Amino acid sequence: MSDDSTPHKHTTDAIIIGAGPVGLFAVFELGLNDIKCHLVDILDRPGGQCAELYPEKPIYDIPAVPVCTGTELTEKLLEQINPFHPVFHFGQMAEKLEKAGDGWRLTTDAGTIIEGKIVIVAAGGGSFVPKRPPIKGIEAYEGKSVFYAVRKMEQFRDKKIVIAGGGDSALDWVINLQPIAKHITLVHRRDDFRAAPDSVLKMRSLVAEGVMDLKIANLASVEGENGQISAVMLQEDSKHPPHALACDNLLAFYGLTMKLGPVANFGINLHENLIPVNTADFETSVPGIFAIGDINTYPGKMKLILSGFHEGALMAKKAFTIVHPDRRYRFQYTTSSSDLQTKLGVTDAAE
Repeated sequence: MSDDSTPHKHTTDAIIIGAGPVGLFAVFELGLNDIKCHLVDILDRPGGQCAELYPEKPIYDIPAVPVCTGTELTEKLLEQINPFHPVFHFGQMAEKLEKAGDGWRLTTDAGTIIEGKIVIVAAGGGSFVPKRPPIKGIEAYEGKSVFYAVRKMEQFRDKKIVIAGGGDSALDWVINLQPIAKHITLVHRRDDFRAAPDSVLKMRSLVAEGVMDLKIANLASVEGENGQISAVMLQEDSKHPPHALACDNLLAFYGLTMKLGPVANFGINLHENLIPVNTADFETSVPGIFAIGDINTYPGKMKLILSGFHEGALMAKKAFTIVHPDRRYRFQYTTSSSDLQTKLGVTDAAE
């Protein structure tokens, strides 16, 4: 595995747009079929939304793994694909895609050019940015004392934290950070929450126990200097002026704004900003371009990491016929194929 951010030309078998869990697992499935991969991702690290937004949030629906964090899942996937030596191009957006002979030429916004025989769009919902609170000047505090994601819980130990929002992310972090924070105040515009009922019940229990506060109010403004917030101003109703609530950090979870970005200009048929695919091999309307994970749509689609893994496996089978047209596809089990075990750097446990 390598990270090549130098803008120049590369040639490979498969170009994967998106280095989230589904894109990473696609490297494994393609690697089993002797297909080399380059990955492009707008983020500065692998893992996609799991690593960017939920690095320490528990994930419970990965088969045979009762619980893991987004960071742990990413690390295990990287370990799994390491034998296939994928090349990553981080901090770059896939800007232009065009035909190049019997394959494709992808150009990023950094000027990197990658040519490959197939393209796999595994970009989740596209490029995503957090929705900012409608507060003038909040940009000056972002990344210093105002955050839209939690990457390291320890950063908030013994801090007075205001968490704003009423969805799953807001309540999940109220519950997870409450044991280590000095104090937590949850702020939401109404006493009704979109989060899982169990999370709402746990939050209300913490409030009843007096170990955290709940404020039904809107964020009016923030106070502080040099990027360090000192208080948020809360507007509880129109009859009274805003009042200050002292804090060290503001965590705002107002959701994400999804942008399909340049992928929308790749000549692929779209439906409500998603890419329709067939369920035999997850190819799009354009031969040689596939879409797996949350970016695609088909009857019965479920937006689960598990579903994306399944899609990647079937995609790789069709990809083999394009990348290696002169070779016969031969399905092999990793548990019994000495050839695959050699690729993976393991030996048959039965020997």
